[in-house]
Amino acid sequence: MKKILLLLIIFSTISCKKETEPIAFDNSIIKDTVLNIIIRPVHPDLLSEKSDSVKLYYKKFNFHEIWYLDENRKDLINEIKFCYQEGLNPKDYEIEIIEDLESKRDKLKDDEIVKYDILLTETFDKLANHLHKGKLNPKELYKDWDLQPKEIALSPILETSIKEKTIASSFKELKPNHIVYHLLKQSLLEIDKFPNVPFEKITTKNKIELNDTLPEMVKIKKRLAYWKDYKNKDSIITWAYDSITFKAVKRFQARHGLAQDGVIGIGTLRALNTTKSERIEQIFANLERWRWYPFDLGEKYLIANIPDYMLQYVIKNDTVASHRIVVGTPKRKTPILSSKLSNFVFNPTWTIPPTIIKEDLTPSASKNRNYFPSRQLTIYNSQGQEVSPYDWNPAKANNYKYVQKPGYNNSLGLVKFNFANRHSVYLHDTNHRDYFVKTYRSLSSGCVRVENPLVLTKQILTEINPEKWSKGEIDSILKLEKTKTVSVKDTVNVYLFYWTSWMENGKLQFRDDIYELDKDLFQKLRTHD
Repeated sequence: MKKILLLLIIFSTISCKKETEPIAFDNSIIKDTVLNIIIRPVHPDLLSEKSDSVKLYYKKFNFHEIWYLDENRKDLINEIKFCYQEGLNPKDYEIEIIEDLESKRDKLKDDEIVKYDILLTETFDKLANHLHKGKLNPKELYKDWDLQPKEIALSPILETSIKEKTIASSFKELKPNHIVYHLLKQSLLEIDKFPNVPFEKITTKNKIELNDTLPEMVKIKKRLAYWKDYKNKDSIITWAYDSITFKAVKRFQARHGLAQDGVIGIGTLRALNTTKSERIEQIFANLERWRWYPFDLGEKYLIANIPDYMLQYVIKNDTVASHRIVVGTPKRKTPILSSKLSNFVFNPTWTIPPTIIKEDLTPSASKNRNYFPSRQLTIYNSQGQEVSPYDWNPAKANNYKYVQKPGYNNSLGLVKFNFANRHSVYLHDTNHRDYFVKTYRSLSSGCVRVENPLVLTKQILTEINPEKWSKGEIDSILKLEKTKTVSVKDTVNVYLFYWTSWMENGKLQFRDDIYELDKDLFQKLRTHD
């Protein structure tokens, strides 16, 4: 019994020591006679309910005020005030409270100044993180967005910035540095210049073509004039769809990724009816997405913009090639991801994925067994043995493996670009080469089809090894009609991204939000704190 009591006393003593172990705290006021300021202590107890990052900031400053210099506070307050230019809302960062406290700081008591200092530190932490990696986490919003988290150690940045009075430049370095992001910010400033006028919805029963005459043309001309695509004020009140308006419509269509045919149909009317405020929301959503994307895309990369149906090959910030692409349908979306090109597969076979087996192959082949030979598909059972189309059991369709032979008419065409990802998607050629002339190209089952992929393949491989690939090596491989894999030794990053707004040659550019992500993301940005 005595031993038990002794042990209890020992454990109790150890436990009490652990719980009451004080944090090293210097409660002295620091006086800087050169700057004629005092730096007040911040007691650790005031931070007990604060985040670990806030506690770490004060630990770096030996538990004293951080924002004691007017210049540093001014820079932080300016970043909050002007975060609208980054697509953020200053009210989310207590701007009104902070400006009020700043205006009467000289009259505040010491304890009030310390509380204000903590508020500024919390706001710095919140705003810096939001500007660097986004306000929202894409992995919490979408199942098919695979982007690496953008972690950053802010405490050394804050420590250096405070001491060297470089808060403004530190914030600048935290923000995305990609040209699209910078031009998006510029487009936000540009669109703010447009007048705030109500948009009356324009409706028509039929498509409008050149030389048509109807009253709706007056509204259309005024809307085109609003967006600065139409500049002939003399004929704005006439009902005629004249050649000047025709050119204005084509300019408008070009800025919205529509067929530049001058025909005013459903797509053109939808774009004309989109208001200034809706466009601003779209820009805000795109700015947030760009904060999710990697800070440094690398020296050499392939980047696909899904809503624009375009793939660019970029070397040292210079776009050296552009190719039209076909992307996943809204039901079978192309995932958003970043990866690295691993190899090219020439004369690829195609193994049909589970979704297509269920939704396409099984219903079609059940009606007509000629489905298999017409598509040059070989059926294999679970033992790897070939199965005749007439012995195939549709009730057990998922138990088979379906492989399409290589060739010009293979679904993957003559080449595919492999890169590591959990979705089993890749870039590839196609047997539906006619799709690239379409304006709406959200037509695939998730993978990205590339127009003229062999041209791009040769370009990439020739840069790596000119001697081997600059001549007819690829043609020789293709003629053999045998599958061949060629590894890519250089680092060529691959990005499948989604952005529906940008600026190009001083003109606002918008694209259809084919996966309907913009409005929902904007709402979440406004409701999430």
